[in-house]
Amino acid sequence: MPPEAFKGVGIYAIYYTGPFTAYEPIAEQNKDGQFNYPIYVGKAVPKGSREGGLVKNPQNSTALCTRLRHHAESIRATTNLELSDFFFRSLLLDDIWIPLGETYMIERFQPVWNKKVPGFGIKTPGKRRKDQYTSLWDTIHPGRAFVTNLGLPPNPKSADQIIADVHVYLAMPQEEKAKIALKEDGEELENFE
Repeated sequence: MPPEAFKGVGIYAIYYTGPFTAYEPIAEQNKDGQFNYPIYVGKAVPKGSREGGLVKNPQNSTALCTRLRHHAESIRATTNLELSDFFFRSLLLDDIWIPLGETYMIERFQPVWNKKVPGFGIKTPGKRRKDQYTSLWDTIHPGRAFVTNLGLPPNPKSADQIIADVHVYLAMPQEEKAKIALKEDGEELENFE
């Protein structure tokens, strides 16, 4: 992740190249420095932008660097991932284009950590809410202290079930992944096509 601090806001893609079995198709597409398939896409907006209105000097923000460092800490904390197996690309943008850029990248690549195994990008979620379990991501990549400290109950899906779902998901053509993404909790949503 970023070796030196930098300023700016925008979007980023994280690429995986390591040996974690479930992500072999991703690592294969990213080998030899090709970086063709992100495992995760995210955004970093300037502080205050969520309240609406214009933010003065958003390019003086360190939001993008801070976000990438947060992700690096999450990866370092796991018991089964190595930070050296991850790479990133980022694009500095005016804050008005950030949500559009992130949405486009997610729809274009259907990254597994955005679509199938959410939880990587979360910060400490606060007090346990009803029906809140350990995230899918933390179930297959244990180790983040805040998850353990919250005492969240285990996810209803086992790590083996989640990994099996990842294998199926990554074997699908991109068009099929987009259709699957329309289903949430077993409820089918209408597609406009």
